[in-house]
Amino acid sequence: VLDVGVGLRLLDLGAGTGKLTATLATLGHVTAVEPDPAMLTELRHTLPNIPALPGSAEEIPLPDASVEAILAGNAMHWFDMTTAGPEITRVLAPSGVLAGLWNVLDDSIEWVAELARISGPAVIGPRDTPASWRTQTAAIHLPAGFTPPDLAHFPHTQRRTADTLVATLATRAGVLVMPPRQRQTTLARIHAYLTSRPETAHGEFALPMLTSVLRTQRQ
Repeated sequence: VLDVGVGLRLLDLGAGTGKLTATLATLGHVTAVEPDPAMLTELRHTLPNIPALPGSAEEIPLPDASVEAILAGNAMHWFDMTTAGPEITRVLAPSGVLAGLWNVLDDSIEWVAELARISGPAVIGPRDTPASWRTQTAAIHLPAGFTPPDLAHFPHTQRRTADTLVATLATRAGVLVMPPRQRQTTLARIHAYLTSRPETAHGEFALPMLTSVLRTQRQ
């Protein structure tokens, strides 16, 4: 995604609680920008040595041409590119990189594809599998003056149990807005599926994931 060099100036845009920020800090000089006060407070507590500023993609609190790369982890689909596009262009140096990263489930694995079907679109929905991610990112209006985007997938795994995976899925927005009885039924159905599969029934397992990346460069 990046041509790493000494003194690389990076911006984590929509940084949340700083999971991506921590990795970027090993690659160069990173600044985090996050609009949510609670998340920003957690980021500052976790990474006290990282500059972390209130702001958004639509109002980036940095000078012109001040970074070589802007990265957004699971955030770019929220940007209003009508406003964010010119702001991104303003703070990004010539030939700088803009990249969005999303974690998705690898549904080329049969049991993962079945998990997505069992869970339903409110739980595993837009941008949560490679095909839906490609559809959703194709609709992102990139700023003028940038190269056509490159798309790539990088496989990895997360360690889960049936209980911890259900707990994670329970935090999805589509689940949180369900009526209580529907939420309980949905999560119970997912748990029953996971405890019925040989891949996931017995303790900890590796959940196949992909980090899907959209990368473009300022011309």
